[in-house]
Amino acid sequence: MRSLPSIIHLDMDAFFAAVEQAAKPSLRGKPVVVGGLGGRGVVSTASYEARKFGVHSAMPMAQARRLCPNAAFLSGRFEAYRQVSEIVMGLLRELSPLVQPLSLDEAFVDLEAGPYGPALLGADHETGERLVLALAEDLRADIRRLTGLTGSVGAAGSKLMAKIASEQAKPDGLVLIEPGQERAVLGPMPVRALPGIGPATEQVLRRAGLTTVADLAEAGEAELVQLLGRAHGAGVHQMSTGLDERPVVADQDAKSVSVEDTYEVDLADRERVLREVEALAARCVRRLRAAGRSGRTVVLKVRRFDFSTLTRSETLGGPTDDEAVITATARRLAEQVDITGGVRLLGVGVAQLADYTQEDLFAQALREEAAEHAEPAAEAEEEPEAVVVRRWMPGQDVRHEEFGPGWVQGSGVGRVTVRFETPWSGPGRVRTFAVEDPALEPARPLPLRREAAEEAEEVEEAEADPAPEEGV
Repeated sequence: MRSLPSIIHLDMDAFFAAVEQAAKPSLRGKPVVVGGLGGRGVVSTASYEARKFGVHSAMPMAQARRLCPNAAFLSGRFEAYRQVSEIVMGLLRELSPLVQPLSLDEAFVDLEAGPYGPALLGADHETGERLVLALAEDLRADIRRLTGLTGSVGAAGSKLMAKIASEQAKPDGLVLIEPGQERAVLGPMPVRALPGIGPATEQVLRRAGLTTVADLAEAGEAELVQLLGRAHGAGVHQMSTGLDERPVVADQDAKSVSVEDTYEVDLADRERVLREVEALAARCVRRLRAAGRSGRTVVLKVRRFDFSTLTRSETLGGPTDDEAVITATARRLAEQVDITGGVRLLGVGVAQLADYTQEDLFAQALREEAAEHAEPAAEAEEEPEAVVVRRWMPGQDVRHEEFGPGWVQGSGVGRVTVRFETPWSGPGRVRTFAVEDPALEPARPLPLRREAAEEAEEVEEAEADPAPEEGV
């Protein structure tokens, strides 16, 4: 355990909803809920204005609509969230090379490993704490300056206590827990405050009369091992006494890449299930390639009508990112699953990731077989072109030839309603168009700061009209 609170934990406040409010001036100060908008969708993030009505993450979206019917309900814009996350993580890496992201909006930082490490290690206790507080306040100010968003920071001598401190700091605050005060801080907290204790473990502990962290510390390791098993019980007891020796590990490598969908109506037709699996496999491959990875194990996830969840997997001879191989494997796994009663969720993933792809003979064989059975182009029957209906999602970024950038407020009955505004404008005008209006197109998210948008425009113009070479 450290004698200085040199580990900090940053947690952005209501991140997805805050990005939406920053990007959409008309939503600032109003309740915003981001998540799946279908009948079985769940809340990803709720703004603090929506939380006053009882809305919280992981809540069914239908319940959120009942609690806060006047909120703006938006689908996620993950490209926008990634853009902001890159700015925030860049600021953290200026403080230290040891940054451990937990998600797009949350990370641990080891200040002793960064440029301020020597000053911290050479300082007395009081001076060291003042330096940590100054660095944390500068970080919060830089985040607000570059993104307009707020983040909460906790500082402590361990990852456990830094995370506890950032929770206490919310929203938009900074809390430092001095080393040596761990048990005093943790003691009154409910057992769920400790990582690794979920609802099931909480019930086991509650039946034994253990409801607070102080109860766990007093129970002793032997009793917790008897209740929870050797590894889990010993770990819970250690954390209950404030001990946490886990290091900050930079850039933890992803163990798998996966995608999944929840369906508003249970799927009971096997052909439909197989088509959905194929579509999921294609999305998974796109994500795999975007990360520059390949994998050996294909995983299928199926949640049935009764909420029971099955997983099936198959390990290939070598790592691959070949769509034909991954799709065929996922489809083969799906054919083995009993779908009687219906399927409410499907997922396809790839595990055992690698940074390279071996020559895949199975993929080559599939391609050759497909080529052998393909009809000559001249003899192939012409299929009528499918009619593609444009779908507009609430919150989606768009651009209109006449009115410029905006976002979708809603759509239905062949119409789409758009509010035209930018992150740096005031609340904009609302207009309605036909869903097939050729002047309206999907667009990429705008930066949250005008300066960043102007820089991006200058780069695009330079790339589109490069300077002439010397002597020409």
